[in-house]
Amino acid sequence: IHEKLADYGFILRYLEGKEHITGYGYEPWHIRYVGSPDIAKEITDKGVTLEGYLGAAIESDPIIDLGSSGLYTEEQMEDAVFEIKREFATWDGCDLHSIRYAGDECNSEENVQWMNDLAGEQKYEQCIEFLADFHSLVEGGGAWEPDEEYTDYQFWLGQTEDGWDLLTFGY
Repeated sequence: IHEKLADYGFILRYLEGKEHITGYGYEPWHIRYVGSPDIAKEITDKGVTLEGYLGAAIESDPIIDLGSSGLYTEEQMEDAVFEIKREFATWDGCDLHSIRYAGDECNSEENVQWMNDLAGEQKYEQCIEFLADFHSLVEGGGAWEPDEEYTDYQFWLGQTEDGWDLLTFGY
């Protein structure tokens, strides 16, 4: 069905791997009518999100480096990266270059306690850190310096039985 959407003026709304742009994970059932088969074909052929097509977001494909871990499975790490990408989608105009795992040594008793102190009622048994590189808005970035490259920007998450909670980010 996805191959025929554009013929009738529809697009797949939330593309796989574009969480950092849309704020949503891949949803193969979520389609959107854009009013014209020509526009739908242009969006589909470019492989961009609706936000990217409309100029409301920068289309990029960040490099994801999960490294190696003796503590976390690849699926657990991908779930953590998904939460980071969802947060990044709220940073309008910023361009995400990469996300990389900081290493198993970050899951120390001291850092887990720090996560629990931040969370209040929630209790975490593990924590994980990722580092990100991104470029800020050219103008008016709020918390960001305009037109600046940020490297090794920290994202800390705590793990519950339900998954990861993004607790803090920054330097």
